[in-house]
Amino acid sequence: MTIDSFRGEHDYLSNFYSCPVEYDGLTYQNTEAAFQAAKCVDRNEREKFVSLSPGQAKKLGRKVDLREDWETVKIDVMRDVLKSKFSLNSELREKLIATGDVELIEGNHWNDRFWGVCRGKGQNHLGKLLMELREILKKSS
Repeated sequence: MTIDSFRGEHDYLSNFYSCPVEYDGLTYQNTEAAFQAAKCVDRNEREKFVSLSPGQAKKLGRKVDLREDWETVKIDVMRDVLKSKFSLNSELREKLIATGDVELIEGNHWNDRFWGVCRGKGQNHLGKLLMELREILKKSS
C-alpha cells in the first residue's frame, strides 16, 4: 500500500499543515515557514516567517537572499524541521507511526519533483524523510 498524496486524511504529512514547529530558537506556525526561514542567514530575516501561513512563507522564501550553502544543507534542514514537527505534536507523531510500513509519496500537481512526485516522476525527498523519521519514532516509542 502507498500514501501518494499529503491531502485529505493525510494532510498532516504536508508542510502546509498548521501546527507549531520550532527551529533554531524560533517557533513557526507550520513546517513550510520554518523551512523557508532557514534559507536566511540573518535571524531578523528568519523572524519575519514566524507568523506566516505556508503560502505566504513559500512566497517570501522565493525572495530572500539565499544562504550560500543552501543546496548542501536543505535536506538536513528539512529533516530537522520534520523532527520538530513530530516531536512537538504527539497526535501527529502517533498518526505518522500508525502509517506502519506504507510508502509515503508527496504526490503533487505543481511539478515539484525534488521533494515529491509529479506525474509519476520525482525524487520524493519529503516522503523519504518522513519514512526515515517514522522508523526512528517507532523505535523510540
